[in-house]
Amino acid sequence: MSNGNSYPGFSRSDLDREYSPSSVVPSLPFYLNEYATLSAAARDKHTPLADLHYGASPEARLDLFPVEGGASALEVFVHGGYWQEVTKEQSAFAAPDFIAEGIAFAALGYGLAPAHSLDEIVTMVCEAVTWLHTNAPRFGIDPRRIHLSGSSAGAHLVAMALIRDDARRIAGATLLSGIYDLEPLRHTYVNDALGLDADAALRNSPIHHLPERLPPIVIARGGGETGEFIRQHDTMTALLRRHNAVTELVCPTRNHFDLPYDLGNPHTALGKAVLTRIDDIEEG
Repeated sequence: MSNGNSYPGFSRSDLDREYSPSSVVPSLPFYLNEYATLSAAARDKHTPLADLHYGASPEARLDLFPVEGGASALEVFVHGGYWQEVTKEQSAFAAPDFIAEGIAFAALGYGLAPAHSLDEIVTMVCEAVTWLHTNAPRFGIDPRRIHLSGSSAGAHLVAMALIRDDARRIAGATLLSGIYDLEPLRHTYVNDALGLDADAALRNSPIHHLPERLPPIVIARGGGETGEFIRQHDTMTALLRRHNAVTELVCPTRNHFDLPYDLGNPHTALGKAVLTRIDDIEEG
């Protein structure tokens, strides 16, 4: 839990506001409702293979939208919600765009805090990568073409999966409006559910553990972000540039919550970058 002291340079109230991305948008419920509505429409249009178990935990499930033809790429979306809210049922809104491009899509579910620790949540996402890689051929997916994407806390989880991916199961990744240094978060309201101490925050902060080799990465944020989310993005981008070629985007007309809508849309800068990254991976 937070030690009660403010993080250097911030009062507690200032830090709480900086790590509340909803503080710079008119309505958070609007976006949460829209996620659910658009995801339901995606399921109506493209029936997924729902609730596939990828791990031992009851929450370790994903919804998979395969495509015809075989040996397709797969885009896996890891939702945000500060590791304590949102579900895979709200996270399929990008599926139609990827399916239209001949790319399978998976909405990943995982256990949430406080019922699950952050260490457990990270492990679940890594288990999902392993399960998808092993089972990809069953669903007409090329295991060499598995790409991860995540928004906010989901971007953090994707970054942690990249760090642990010693077997190189991940072909590429997209990080949207992420949190990569958890120490300041430890001093905010978010930690009431997470219960991070200094060691857990360090252990789960991707900026301290990036490996020498990483797959191609797109990192993006919206124009409407708080100063701390901008700082986190800039810090991670600079570190990633030391390890591999990175495509960085700032999307000025998007904010923290609507940026993921562009993920597979070829008519947007983010969608073009993501689809180009997938196409660049050699097939077959």
